[in-house]
Amino acid sequence: MARQSIEIAPGAAFYPGYLDRAAQEAMLARVRGVIAKAPLYHPRMPRSGKPFSVRMTNCGPLGWVSDIDGYRYQEIHPETGAPWPSIPEALMAAWRELSGFPSPPEACLVNHYADGTRLGLHQDRDESEFNAPVVSLSLGDTAIFRIGGTKRRDATRSVKLASGDVFVFGGPSRLAFHGIDRVLAGTSTLLAEGGRFNLTMRRVTPGR
Repeated sequence: MARQSIEIAPGAAFYPGYLDRAAQEAMLARVRGVIAKAPLYHPRMPRSGKPFSVRMTNCGPLGWVSDIDGYRYQEIHPETGAPWPSIPEALMAAWRELSGFPSPPEACLVNHYADGTRLGLHQDRDESEFNAPVVSLSLGDTAIFRIGGTKRRDATRSVKLASGDVFVFGGPSRLAFHGIDRVLAGTSTLLAEGGRFNLTMRRVTPGR
């Protein structure tokens, strides 16, 4: 594991190559285990009900969901009604090493980006604990990640996130607008089906 980081903005740190290939394969196996218990599904936009292009699931005590009633965290999968599976220990270890926050994450959002999918600029602001950063790990094809400031009109910067990379944003960047412009198909052989998994850990309720 590489530990060196690149500061992208105050509070935003990029860790290229955080997981080597063997660690990526082990992490992918754990993600597949999560999905076996909590299947990927298409969330829907509030009000319009339009489905996201990205499929999602969660692990941890809480999971982020979106449907016609709005964005929120809840304890059960919206389609199966089952509790979310636990966050794998390997992800918890990354949180402990990189977050600088004393309390554990309560949610890990698992996004699957197939070829052609994207995620528009948005803020992660459905949590009540903003002192904890967001810790995001990439597996699979390289993505063009865009991050800006706390206002939508602020200037943005693009970063290529390859398989095994980690991006942490907290402090002044905790509420930065960010998104995925596109996924570069064929840039990784990790996922047999192609595409990319993004694992995003968050603290939801006030920590200790």
